[in-house]
Amino acid sequence: MGMSIQPGYTPGALGRVVELHGTYYGLQWGFGVFFEAKVAVEMAAFLNRFDEGRDGFWTAMDSGRVEGAIVIDGLHGRDQGAHLRWFIVSEASRGSGVGGRLIRSAMTFCRARGYQRVYLWTFQGLDAARHLYEKEGFTLVESRSGKQWGVEVLEQRFECWLSAVG
Repeated sequence: MGMSIQPGYTPGALGRVVELHGTYYGLQWGFGVFFEAKVAVEMAAFLNRFDEGRDGFWTAMDSGRVEGAIVIDGLHGRDQGAHLRWFIVSEASRGSGVGGRLIRSAMTFCRARGYQRVYLWTFQGLDAARHLYEKEGFTLVESRSGKQWGVEVLEQRFECWLSAVG
């Protein structure tokens, strides 16, 4: 059938995106229940206040199964910048180009909404994701030791300034 990028919520996506995060970050980085629960609680809160005029949610679908996702939280998009969150691609789909398709969908949305800046928080060591961020124009603006993921890592903030459309 092939991978498709679907805008908007798909039934089951919340659970699957939480599962993808919990599995990957648990196995690869030793993150525990704190992180998985944080993703579940914060993503559920986001979806409960989702406004299609300012927020974006995309899933990469293969044969009806969520294999990746990305979110733009535009709640403070006009003043602080749009927040790129919960970007993940399943192990089976990594290296297929779907991550690039997801991030391009999110950035196209941000430009169409007139957001001037997009930012994200990540941590040192996620080199494949960093490559995709930098390819889309993100630059590292801050690094600090922190525990917002439940374990101590070198947290990194990336920002991308978008050109005015017109």
